[in-house]
Amino acid sequence: MLSIGEFSKMCGVSTKTLRYYDEIGLINPEEINPGNGYRYYAVRQLKKMLFINRLKSYHFSLEEMRVILDLEEDLFEEKLRSALLRKSMEIQDKLKAYEYILKQMSNDITSLDNGIPLMSYLDNIDVQLVETQPMTILYIRQMMSSHDYASGYGSYFGKLYEKIAVNKLTMLGTPMTIYHSPEYYPSGNDTEFAIPIKELVKGSRDLPGGLCAKSVLKGSYSELTSVFAKLREWVEQEGYELVESPYEIYLTDPDQVTRTEDLVTEVYFPVKKK
Repeated sequence: MLSIGEFSKMCGVSTKTLRYYDEIGLINPEEINPGNGYRYYAVRQLKKMLFINRLKSYHFSLEEMRVILDLEEDLFEEKLRSALLRKSMEIQDKLKAYEYILKQMSNDITSLDNGIPLMSYLDNIDVQLVETQPMTILYIRQMMSSHDYASGYGSYFGKLYEKIAVNKLTMLGTPMTIYHSPEYYPSGNDTEFAIPIKELVKGSRDLPGGLCAKSVLKGSYSELTSVFAKLREWVEQEGYELVESPYEIYLTDPDQVTRTEDLVTEVYFPVKKK
């Protein structure tokens, strides 16, 4: 048997962390001395602790690790492989995001070296006044926290695509997101996921057309806040006011685009003259 200190040293995990892992049921000591409360681990538990360390190094959360450790033995290898593939894809997405950030930082440094103000890129965002046509949209409306957006988009659009396929509906456009909350709430925002269709069916509604301030973003979705800011500034300067919820239309499928720069998103602000 190994004392908690010896086990800690062997695995490179602090005794405080081991006690916490015991509290949440991730890995429990083999034996606890009832007299003094000392904790002891079996040598065979080193393998389990090293496995936990490896999952942690792969950025699995404690809850994700617990789910894996609780898997039935006959399903363990298969489910573990699926979990590793999923986590690998998440890390690849993060790597792409960091690559984009590094490229953006490099461009900003070059601009500053050339005496160009950092935020001058806002001046290059084009805004047009357009008249949109009414459409019928199949939609799902949901409260979404900032942490839910990345996974939520694919999930809810997937449900809409499935409903279109099952009911043999006719798509008339690409996916769109409508933002109904009057301000940004980190805990959750009123978000509507929609796809334009021909038929008026249960779960669909009419989206009115009208005058809109429109801009097109070519690049990362992280730049959408810049487009929103530019549109809001334009609306104010040109004497208009926002009359309906702003929305985005995704002209490209992120799963089909290899470079972030190839993403194309239209942003619309429904407006009227003051």
